[in-house]
Amino acid sequence: MKSKLKIALKPGEKIYVNGAVISVDRKVSLEFLNDVQFLLQNHVMQPEDATSPLRQLYFIVQIILMNPDDAAQARDLFRNSLPILLDTFTSESIRSTLKDVDRMVAEGETFEALRTIRGLFGEEVGILKGTDQRAEMAPLEAAE
Repeated sequence: MKSKLKIALKPGEKIYVNGAVISVDRKVSLEFLNDVQFLLQNHVMQPEDATSPLRQLYFIVQIILMNPDDAAQARDLFRNSLPILLDTFTSESIRSTLKDVDRMVAEGETFEALRTIRGLFGEEVGILKGTDQRAEMAPLEAAE
């Protein structure tokens, strides 16, 4: 058994647990005593915020975690998107991390996959703005 996890929520906050949306009306602490897939409200990306390749991938993985009933469709989209991203990015650190994300999603570690993708956002912003000298992104047309 994994160690227990305790999360504190403020009034009005939401948490997404195994596909259920839970909203609290007062300050509350939740203690998870077993493995659970969850996402805090402040980590939920809205569709209009999925404005870059990695943010779009994050959104897809988020759907897998938040909506288990529709996870099969999202997994198909993930499997179709990942090779395109691997071909698009020339940064070895991003490519290597995306391969790790692929493994995480395959093993059901969707929360960890989201955390890992989120960690790439800064590097992606640098690439898109042309300020990151460590990595470049191939033109999207090359991936099609």
